[in-house]
Amino acid sequence: PLTLEYAKALSELEAISGVNLSLYEVDQQTENVKITIEGDDLDYERIKEVIEELGAVIHSIDEIAAGRRLVEEVETLQDR
Repeated sequence: PLTLEYAKALSELEAISGVNLSLYEVDQQTENVKITIEGDDLDYERIKEVIEELGAVIHSIDEIAAGRRLVEEVETLQDR
């Protein structure tokens, strides 16, 4: 399905307040898409279910932010 279909399906889930999708790599058999989801009390299993129902798989979760405020990431010595 088109990225628009993924964005629409995910944005209709109850706890999700926003969805960004970016297509960043295409080869002969696959499209790699970065999905950023924002909301309160997100249900990972339901999100995964919607993604899989549309024929995709989750390769990794690279970042999670939680709390009353978001902590901005800064470069440290280990990042150099």
